[in-house]
Amino acid sequence: MRISPLLNAGLYFIIGSLFLYFAIDSVEDTVLNPLTLLLTAVATLDYGITIRLINLHFRIKRHSKNKK
Repeated sequence: MRISPLLNAGLYFIIGSLFLYFAIDSVEDTVLNPLTLLLTAVATLDYGITIRLINLHFRIKRHSKNKK
């Protein structure tokens, strides 16, 4: 049984939120330290994957609705 894209999107959103929380928590004097930038980049990628998976979910739903 496959996991739906919507469930995967939720998981990626939670992971991205955790990375964003750790990025905000790691800020000391400036935002431009390497750890903060890395964590922010990973969170951004996770949010991008979330948006793509939500779009995929609705495309699959629309395609299966038109097929019937």
